[in-house]
Amino acid sequence: MKRAIGKMSKITPNKYFLKNNAKDVWTLTNEFAAHSAAANPGKELINLGQGFFSYSPPTFAIKEAKAALDIPLVNQYSPTRGRPSLLNSLVELYKPLLKQELDTQNVLVTTGANEGILACLMGLLNAGDEVIVFEPFFDQYIPNIELVGGTVRYVPINPPKEIDQRVTSGQEWQVDWETLEKTFNSKTKAVIINTPHNPIGKVFTEDELLRIGNLCVKNNVVIISDEVYEHLYFTETFPRIAALSKEIGQLTLNVGSAGKSFAATGWRIGWVVSLNPELLSFVSKAHTRICFASPSPLQEACANSITDALKINYFDNMRKEYIRKFEILTKVFDELGLPFTKPEGTYFILVDFSKVKIPADYEFPEELHAKAKDFRIAYWLINEIGIVAIPPTEFYIAEHEKVAENLLRFAVCKEDDYLEKAAERFKDLKPYLDV
Repeated sequence: MKRAIGKMSKITPNKYFLKNNAKDVWTLTNEFAAHSAAANPGKELINLGQGFFSYSPPTFAIKEAKAALDIPLVNQYSPTRGRPSLLNSLVELYKPLLKQELDTQNVLVTTGANEGILACLMGLLNAGDEVIVFEPFFDQYIPNIELVGGTVRYVPINPPKEIDQRVTSGQEWQVDWETLEKTFNSKTKAVIINTPHNPIGKVFTEDELLRIGNLCVKNNVVIISDEVYEHLYFTETFPRIAALSKEIGQLTLNVGSAGKSFAATGWRIGWVVSLNPELLSFVSKAHTRICFASPSPLQEACANSITDALKINYFDNMRKEYIRKFEILTKVFDELGLPFTKPEGTYFILVDFSKVKIPADYEFPEELHAKAKDFRIAYWLINEIGIVAIPPTEFYIAEHEKVAENLLRFAVCKEDDYLEKAAERFKDLKPYLDV
């Protein structure tokens, strides 16, 4: 006898994901790129959008990853705080950088930097706590805060007034200090800093970090310093907020990434370092509940890769390689008269497209009509020039997105010959320039 099957009850998911069903920038960009590639099979699409590498990790890192897989126990669970080998390598890496003696209680290994930031927030926030985020922001910060019951408070980093007229610097992007000071209140639990900054490419100066840090000390607020691009800075030095004073260091959680350091974003190994073991213990408790432990073979590979890298001056050499990569693109932007913010760090560059005149009758998909102008510029660039970029208004709230509506973000974490092809392709913009 067949059982009667009644109508299935509708399942209600987490209501957070029902608030906004619009596609995010990564989904939209990838869909438009795929459609353009299918429509133009004879034309190579040059992808300078999402920050994934077009080349393999360094040879020594690949060698270490392969070797790690041959060790039986390395394929099993690691201790939740991280493999001793990686914890010790990170201690040796950060002691001179933070100018402090460290031990393994100052380090936590996470499943990528994003999980590290989520663990910081989950370990610290209670419902109603507020987190100050500088705008523009890495988009993942926002759901990480809100999903654990926190409230986001936005503080602008204002662009230079002449950003559409000349080459500018990261230092010209200025924190709105008056707004920042007014935003601190009794509910403020944490501030998230990103330096070097994605998407601006700004490296915060020691004076800027000290000003932020002292405000956090005054208000007893935790600093989550997202430093995933810490080895990609092109200024003389890279100031680290945790090293500026004992009081600031005790409130700081530094987040790092093997993916950015070793061109291995798919390895998903990150870490959190703090001079305050008690503060870090709260993050560790959250990490245990999020994923328990991070991939063991890749932790072992990272541990040995850090040791290898320090022996051969890998990080300094990598910076020199990236200076060359940026020069390939900035040369053509200079030739075309397209203003950009000269990168002080990261592998991204912001370029102003105000001078690019898209035909008034150009047809855009319906879903872009409600988006900011940079989404339409990016769509046009994909389909008419064959270059993929990221529209940076995704990193702003709607009320403030106008300041970035003529900008596009390009990633240079590609092989030099690929960037050379991109530079040549950008020259196809000449007929559309209003100079």
